[in-house]
Amino acid sequence: MNNLKIPRYIRWITLTGLIFLLLMTILRVVLVMFFKSPAGSDTHLFDAFVLGLRYDLRIVCIVCLLFFLLGTMHPLHPLDKKWGKRISFWIWTVAIVVFAFFYVIDFANYAYLNQHLTASILNYLDDAQISLSMVWQTYHVGWILVMLLLSIAGLLALIRSTYNTTLSKQKNATKKSKITWGIIFFVLLVFGIWGKVGQFPLRWSDAFGLGSDYEASVSLNPFQSFFSTLQFKSSKYDAAKVKSAYRWVSSYLGVNTPDSNSLNFQRSITGNSKFAKPPNVVLVICESFSGYKSSMYGNPLNTTPFFKSLCDKGIFFDKCFTPTYGTARGVWAAITGTPDVELANTSSRNPAYVDQHTIINNFTGYEKLYFIGGSTSWANIRGLLTNNILGLHLYEQEDFDAPKIDVWGISDKNLFLEANKTIAKQQKPFFAVIQTADNHRPYSIPAEDRSAFKKIDIPLDSAKKYGFESSDEYNAFRYTDFCYQQFVQAAARQPYFNNTIFVFIGDHGIRGDAGNMLPRAWTDQGLTAEHVPLLFYAPSLLKPQKLSYPASQVDVLPTIAGLCGINYYNTTLGQDLLDSSLITKYNSKSKCDFIIDVGLNRIGTIQNDLYYSYGLKNSSPEQICSIENNTKIVLTDSLKTHYRNITDAFFETAKYMLANNKKKN
Repeated sequence: MNNLKIPRYIRWITLTGLIFLLLMTILRVVLVMFFKSPAGSDTHLFDAFVLGLRYDLRIVCIVCLLFFLLGTMHPLHPLDKKWGKRISFWIWTVAIVVFAFFYVIDFANYAYLNQHLTASILNYLDDAQISLSMVWQTYHVGWILVMLLLSIAGLLALIRSTYNTTLSKQKNATKKSKITWGIIFFVLLVFGIWGKVGQFPLRWSDAFGLGSDYEASVSLNPFQSFFSTLQFKSSKYDAAKVKSAYRWVSSYLGVNTPDSNSLNFQRSITGNSKFAKPPNVVLVICESFSGYKSSMYGNPLNTTPFFKSLCDKGIFFDKCFTPTYGTARGVWAAITGTPDVELANTSSRNPAYVDQHTIINNFTGYEKLYFIGGSTSWANIRGLLTNNILGLHLYEQEDFDAPKIDVWGISDKNLFLEANKTIAKQQKPFFAVIQTADNHRPYSIPAEDRSAFKKIDIPLDSAKKYGFESSDEYNAFRYTDFCYQQFVQAAARQPYFNNTIFVFIGDHGIRGDAGNMLPRAWTDQGLTAEHVPLLFYAPSLLKPQKLSYPASQVDVLPTIAGLCGINYYNTTLGQDLLDSSLITKYNSKSKCDFIIDVGLNRIGTIQNDLYYSYGLKNSSPEQICSIENNTKIVLTDSLKTHYRNITDAFFETAKYMLANNKKKN
């Protein structure tokens, strides 16, 4: 290193960083030695250790960056200035105490709960005396404190030794080499903190792409686990409220064996196949597919004529709602069947909710495929998908030959065509999910499609009158219809087409003025943000129908399973919209759709053509309105009691289900 003229303080920071990187790896080995993988599981730890090294490197680089920045301030240089040395050792003392404390608590937490330390531990501070008593009675606290103090003393001695060794080396760095190595070292530290090459940084959800919960636990360290869950520390349900609502919810869902003590929501459904062989499934999650902007609801701009023609030939639900707004929340609801009622952030970002059952797994014998034009690192969706859909084949931007057009990856047209090529090669029945993105800012339309797809410029006042903020948004919506057409026409040329059920649903709508296309409540109450088309299209298998009872994103997978005649179990809020035993109930309009507006902090329910909502924590008053016409509805005491009870029941039960919809191993 002397010949390279690396500044001494960079050498010292590098040496101490490597020591802690080695120590964290040793502690990972200790974790594996003391906490074995579940019996019978097929565990491959090499990849977990490699990923774990990257998580550890991030923590080490963050600390090293702090000392590097300190060294760039001449009066506080750790090797050349007295005060720099003092401050450096103060910081190291704090860092080592935190390091030792985190690992001791993490090992204790793993022994107790079989999981890494999370921010939920901070909730124990609410009952500090009871929590401390439990710890004192459960663990050998005295010995743990002795070990903690010895570890801190040993690490401080090690840091002091590396400091003295480095200090004894001769200075040989020139001004030029200091600048050069400073830039190189800074770039390397930033890269170590980012954690990977690509648009998105290394995230906790990458751990759950390894194949098992145990491997994910091995790869994570207590710092990554704790700070990834910090904003979710208050995410919890009220067991008493869930139990109070259980009788009504279990009856509404048709729970086979209701039990208010165990809060059992499982329904086991026996399939009744109507087809000669298992049908394939293609579920398309459509970006920002807002109902009132489309042709199906009479928009004069006629943005989606092709999709409307599909609706005329399929089973079309014209009153489908997403539980809330946002793509990540929409994907969550569609895949799990639970509304994303997480208020702090999306549930996909909460490591405590990463373990979820999905009905897709009940499609035994099916290949499972997921196609997205960009990356599932966005919003940590990868953790939801790869950790829970068994045997999933995930296709992202780098897996396609098509060029990237913007931040969201390749164009929807190319995504559809690439997906079509892949699923056409399948030898077994398949369940494929395609998630689109083009109908979103920056509203990119690829140059390669501008001859086949002609943009139409319309006056701004006309665009706004019919729900669009600009001509670009209007054309992006039209381009979406073009992409659907390219996909369906390409699929129709393949042998799989006649035995495939295509399902299209929006990930969310867009809040805006629906004008006279829908009753005023849709605009005034913001229902346009959740209203989306839902279509089941299979001209060789399904007879056309238009159904107008409420449908929800959470109902999609149970309905697909019912159409395919498979046996499945359901532990969330979704229902089979085409179940003959429920049709009468639905036609009487007792079917409910739960909606939560996270931005406005309001929750509500649609039932009997009425929409009731209120602001959480009394943030805004209760309201009720008709979704069928502009008739003014008076919120009587009986209506208030009825709708408030079922709205609260859905909300509290959904919070419970987020934490208790675990997949069966």
